[in-house]
Amino acid sequence: MEPIHEQHLSEPGLVVLDITAADEATVQAVMTALDQLWATSGTRPTRRTPGEPGVGARVYADIRRRPAD
Repeated sequence: MEPIHEQHLSEPGLVVLDITAADEATVQAVMTALDQLWATSGTRPTRRTPGEPGVGARVYADIRRRPAD
């Protein structure tokens, strides 16, 4: 996983969310739900780490802003 850069947390309201679930469909559903709540980096590619359970993705969000319509 790539490191979290200071710019992603440079002010209050910016968050980095690492999502892990049993399958890709669940991760995609969570990212879609987050997109409806806040301005996010959108649906991201999922990843699997050999030897670790589940599928994951990272999402960047600004919880101060609603998504663009």
